[in-house]
Amino acid sequence: MDVFGTTRSRVTSQHALITPDTWVWQDLPGWRGAKGVVHISPHMGARFMQANVALEAGGFTAGAGEGTERVVWVRTGQLSLKLPGGATHQLEAESFAYLPPDRPHELKAIKASNLVVFEKRYQKGAFEWPDAIVGNTADAPGVPFMGDDNARLQTLLPTDERFDMAVNVFTYDPGATLPQVEIHVMEHGLVMLDGMGVYRLGESWYPVEKGDVIWMASYCPQWFVAMGKTPARYLYYKDVNREPLA
Repeated sequence: MDVFGTTRSRVTSQHALITPDTWVWQDLPGWRGAKGVVHISPHMGARFMQANVALEAGGFTAGAGEGTERVVWVRTGQLSLKLPGGATHQLEAESFAYLPPDRPHELKAIKASNLVVFEKRYQKGAFEWPDAIVGNTADAPGVPFMGDDNARLQTLLPTDERFDMAVNVFTYDPGATLPQVEIHVMEHGLVMLDGMGVYRLGESWYPVEKGDVIWMASYCPQWFVAMGKTPARYLYYKDVNREPLA
């Protein structure tokens, strides 16, 4: 408890830092035996939703809303995932699944579990819709970012035009940075998985650490440096592969 009402959390029209001390847990539509925190949503100006969901053993969901695609990334626990056609997968820590729109699935916790969830309205195009994808973060190669061996990017989803969202994991050795201040049309949702650092958002610099959530709107200036004695790692979302006027 903070008796003076202070927090590192900040919410602006262009970016937000949401720290665990300000999280408010609630029931979520479409989930049973679960509580969640909706960190990022259209209510703040975003074009997607990002949430943290805690499921008790036996807790489940039967799919996202109409026209909505979903990515789940497992922080802790163990879950079973049933897909259309009967395929069943087991998800454990750092497993993930991309679940296409309008294809019901059942995600059920075998043990108490904690998930990061990204959802957005799928933007159709003149191509086949994507299929479900199940994988583990450890199987995605860590590619040096712009040639820097101390900043490594793991791309979890295919990059072809069927996909209008990307979900990646970025790992920085202590002292490593983004090589430039980035300003771009894509927006981001991000959660710190490990370590600590400083994130520039707009004209402010914020200390960040494990558990913190960040939203970056389109064209928000952004930059990061890892600090401390251990690598910093974050999971993040961005929108991709669609016309800006769509």
